[in-house]
Amino acid sequence: MMYKVVYSLFYALSKLPFRVLYGISDVEYLIMYYLLRYRRGIVRKNLATSFPEKPLHEIVSIEKAFYHWFCDYFFETLKMLSMSKEEMAEHIEFRQVEDLEKCFDEGQDCAAILGHYCNWEYLSATGIAFHRYPNAVMGLIYHPLYNKAFNQLFIDMRQSMGGVCIPKQKILRYLVNYRRQDRRSLFGYIADQGPKWENIHLWLPFMHHDTPVFTGAERIMRKMHDAVFYVDMERPERGHYICTFRLITREPEKMEENGITKAFFQMLEKTIRRDPRYYLWSHHRWKRTHEEFDRRFQVVHGKVIPKEHPENPD
Repeated sequence: MMYKVVYSLFYALSKLPFRVLYGISDVEYLIMYYLLRYRRGIVRKNLATSFPEKPLHEIVSIEKAFYHWFCDYFFETLKMLSMSKEEMAEHIEFRQVEDLEKCFDEGQDCAAILGHYCNWEYLSATGIAFHRYPNAVMGLIYHPLYNKAFNQLFIDMRQSMGGVCIPKQKILRYLVNYRRQDRRSLFGYIADQGPKWENIHLWLPFMHHDTPVFTGAERIMRKMHDAVFYVDMERPERGHYICTFRLITREPEKMEENGITKAFFQMLEKTIRRDPRYYLWSHHRWKRTHEEFDRRFQVVHGKVIPKEHPENPD
């Protein structure tokens, strides 16, 4: 019942024209930024420590632009509930898709690695750009939400363009099944989340921070021998995105250990520095530090375990 109520409300909103939704977004921005001050402290700290060379007035300018885009992101994603594929094609342009199809020609599946930059939800529409492989599987790996109604709502939005959503715990089984069926696939991995303590196996320099990162996506890509592409997104104007697939490697098993992960974060930082407005600064990404990790945990036979007397347990 809750899902039906939520879906009906959001679907009705999604039927409004973009110009109306952006008008509502402008009002939402004023409320979130000036009245609710939603995560203002986290955003300011993330920006200031990521761009120590920038003066305060420039940090504040980026901060306001981020909140304005973040409100747009909500309504752009909501719009997916009722958009046709033809309408979606007017709002996102996919470039270098022929490189993906070349891999398909040679019997190789593809993996797209991306961060929380621009409207990452629109990647689920990549299938509309395939000319010779309209039946290829376009998938997104996701972490289920605790709220079942909103979890199903996001699945519906992401699958509205013909893609499939697979919980991260089940992805290998699905990839193997698609390969057995001889169906080519492109799966997107959002790889810049902050791991929990027990999942930290690698630290990398990223945006002036010593950053804990996930390596699970790379392990899957190596196991499946996928061609790996970085998703470079741009927003040249309001309501329009450009998504460019940049090849990292077609032989992931030949790269050094963690080489794909390192390349991804280097490319993502370059994208962010090109236009920092469109990164998800509201996430408390650097709350776990290397110093605290070393004080509280140890790695034994590849597993992260607490020391005998951890301080300040999380």
